[in-house]
Amino acid sequence: MKIELAEPYAAQLTFESYPPAPAIEGVWTHALRKNRSENGAFMEYLRLDEAGVQNLPGTLTPRQISVSWAAPGRINAFHIHVLEEQNEIWCVLSGQLTVWLADLRAGSPTLGVRRKLVLSGEAPTLVHIPSGVAHGYQAGSEGATLIYTMDAQFNLADPNEGRLPWDVFGAELWAEDRG
Repeated sequence: MKIELAEPYAAQLTFESYPPAPAIEGVWTHALRKNRSENGAFMEYLRLDEAGVQNLPGTLTPRQISVSWAAPGRINAFHIHVLEEQNEIWCVLSGQLTVWLADLRAGSPTLGVRRKLVLSGEAPTLVHIPSGVAHGYQAGSEGATLIYTMDAQFNLADPNEGRLPWDVFGAELWAEDRG
């Protein structure tokens, strides 16, 4: 080091690293463009044609679009779709969500891989979550509004909502970053 630090600070010093996010087979993200003016903002969420969603890294034919409001600090984890195929596209419209994804699909080349995403209304981004990938979120200090599109419809009589404990991958996933 070119700058000498006094003890005990030198012994406690670590450095951040910025490795690429781990890939999970079938998970993709797509940044949206928020067009701002002095009067507000406009953003396209999805463009559709007969084949489904257009101009994205993957395909999805929408069958239902839903909105979820998360209270500040709310942890909603982990759920997974395994009874029937149900793929989803998520987008945070306001607030912030820390999202965790975990590939639990037998035979997947990325089985066991976990990925953290931070989604916000400030920089709207689509994330595609395939069936068999467990997903959950924690809302930021102001809560969040999530819009999501599914290629299957919710069935109240037979929900395709498998649940795993919120801390199945360790409670530290949800710990506040104090670094």
